[in-house]
Amino acid sequence: MLDDRIASDDGALAERGLGLWHCDLGDDSLSWTNGVYDIFGLERGITVPRPLAVSLYTAESRTAMEQLRAYAIRHRRGFTVDVDIRPADGGECAMRLIAAPIVQRNQVVALHGVKQFLPKGSKPSTGLDPTLFVLS
Repeated sequence: MLDDRIASDDGALAERGLGLWHCDLGDDSLSWTNGVYDIFGLERGITVPRPLAVSLYTAESRTAMEQLRAYAIRHRRGFTVDVDIRPADGGECAMRLIAAPIVQRNQVVALHGVKQFLPKGSKPSTGLDPTLFVLS
C-alpha cells in the first residue's frame, strides 16, 4: 500500500521509480505523474496519446497488457502485470503495471493505477492484489 505522504508527492514517487496514471475510457486520454514519463523516456508534462504509449511496449508485452485491459474493463477487475518496454529515449526496461477500474453506474469509465520501474533481473510479481492500492 502506498503511504499517503509519498502517494501525494510526485517527486518522491519519481525518485522511487514510481508513477501514478489514469486513462479516461471516454476518449482514451492519459494523465501521468512524472515517474511514468520517466519510465517511458518522454518529456514530463507533454500530452501523450495512448497509441504512442502502447507503441513503446514490446510486442509480447503489448498483447498481454491489451488482453488484461480488455478483461478488466469487461469484468470490472484490476490486474498486475510485469511488461517490457522500449522507452522513447532508448534502451529497454521492465515495468510493473498495476491497474484498477473506476466504475460509475455499474460501468467502467476509467482505469488508473501505478507504474513501477523494475531493475534488470527483478523477480516477476506474484500474489499482488491491485485492490490493495489506495489512490487518492
